[in-house]
Amino acid sequence: MKVLVIGGGAREHALCRSLSQDPAVSELHCAPGNAGIAQVATVHPVDQLDGTAVTALARQLAADLVVVGPEAPLVAGVADPLRAAGIPVFGPSGEAAQLEGSKAFAKDVMAGAGVPTARSYVCTTAEEAAEALDAFGAPYVVKDDGLAAGKGVVVTADRTAALAHAASCDRVVIEEYLDGPEVSLFAITDGTTVLPLQPAQDFKRALDGDAGPNTGGMGAYSPLPWAPEGLVAEVLETVLQPTVDELRRRGTPFSGLLYAGLALTSRGTRVIEFNARFGDPETQVVLARLRTPLAGVLLAAANGTLADLEPLRWDEGAAVTVVVAAEGYPAAPRSGDVIEGLEKAEAADGTVWVLHAGTRLDEQDRVLSAGGRVLSVTATGGTLAEARDRAYAGVAEIALEGSQHRTDIALKAAQQG
Repeated sequence: MKVLVIGGGAREHALCRSLSQDPAVSELHCAPGNAGIAQVATVHPVDQLDGTAVTALARQLAADLVVVGPEAPLVAGVADPLRAAGIPVFGPSGEAAQLEGSKAFAKDVMAGAGVPTARSYVCTTAEEAAEALDAFGAPYVVKDDGLAAGKGVVVTADRTAALAHAASCDRVVIEEYLDGPEVSLFAITDGTTVLPLQPAQDFKRALDGDAGPNTGGMGAYSPLPWAPEGLVAEVLETVLQPTVDELRRRGTPFSGLLYAGLALTSRGTRVIEFNARFGDPETQVVLARLRTPLAGVLLAAANGTLADLEPLRWDEGAAVTVVVAAEGYPAAPRSGDVIEGLEKAEAADGTVWVLHAGTRLDEQDRVLSAGGRVLSVTATGGTLAEARDRAYAGVAEIALEGSQHRTDIALKAAQQG
């Protein structure tokens, strides 16, 4: 099988790493890729938002499967011309991807599907925003209706800051605050059958103790020793399957990766948001634990044959990923710095590896930083504590001037588990 992955971040590196280990994959390509992905796949320049260009590349490579990683190409409808050309594609149509592209659309789908979520108002004026904030009270939750690379949400007790964020967006969703721990649950679907993966938890805030600004995610771990028994089955029944069924009923079937961001509140499980693709950095730990070869699962979703698959196999151990970010992330990350120690960070026994996010090669083949989140150091172990220790040992080997990372990824869970 010839596979083309679209994207160039750590999520795509994690996908490419898993696909490169799949015996069914004879050729692996990625566009545009990054310095790390180039070690496991042939990289190609492409405008990933240009469906015509992506389709032309897939045809040129005679790809048997195209996997679209990031949200922006999906919302831009890159999967549509691929499907029209008869090329199997893992990723929803542009219309179905509005589940992530528009918070208001997602709320409407959840209402139609009877999915439990926070009460909310859609606001387009300062007056509407002020009324909604006062209706719910602090802490205030203000979400940009459109895509914002994981940084469009402000949760604050400061009413002025909440109003300022609302004013900076064309349209916002203001909703009640959901208490309780958060869980990320991915599900692969062909539009009818829904196959949930193992849950993970990510860390959105930039600094230890969940302080600092919201980011795209500073680390993640799986499994969740504290999660209630039966959580995955419950979410499949009350959230994932009803959402897929509702989208199919509306004539916009969703095929690809449905990501439910959940809050386990005192009143039960609630959906915080949906995404239309693998999450970053949770993908890094979920795929680290997946034992079933990945390509066949993604192809079955693309071809509508998920129901024929055997149950997924999982590693019983744990995985932890720690994001190494550039100085100034998320507000104004610096780039162009040399990264050293990448080989030393990886374990010879395969329990620690480094996934590239914002990296590029210079003329001398040195790896340079080229983004806010630069690397994801990922490790596995028999326990969360072991995986965590290995991940941080890997981080300690990496030299990137001014870089930052959280020191408390999976700490509480490892102490519990």
